[in-house]
Amino acid sequence: MKKIWVVYTAIVTLGFAGEYTQADRILDMQKMAQAMQDIQSGFFYNNLDIVRAGAQDLKKTIVKVGPIKKEIENKDVYERWMNNNTAMTARIQRNIASRTDVIIKRFENGDPRQALQEYSKITEQCMKCHISLRKW
Repeated sequence: MKKIWVVYTAIVTLGFAGEYTQADRILDMQKMAQAMQDIQSGFFYNNLDIVRAGAQDLKKTIVKVGPIKKEIENKDVYERWMNNNTAMTARIQRNIASRTDVIIKRFENGDPRQALQEYSKITEQCMKCHISLRKW
């Protein structure tokens, strides 16, 4: 009986787990933009808690971003490779996640200039993705 219950639960869970959609991506981009604004506000108000909250939101959201179903199922090999460049996306995600930790550490240690430089490098990573993968 337990096996049947586990199988049933797994099937229902997988059935409700939807794919990553364009609407999901837009929502995640909005969350990341808000997180970047929160970090910047924390800099202006000299408030570590605001910086930390923004950095954690950014770090939590960046890992969700990925290709949508339409990009994955594209038949053109070159387009699919460009739109679904998971290696580049993963590299950008790692860079942003590690730089958020550095921002918090630098700001905690009383070095807002270095924290601001890391913030600028995160913005650079964002634009790298938007230019290369999103064709801006």
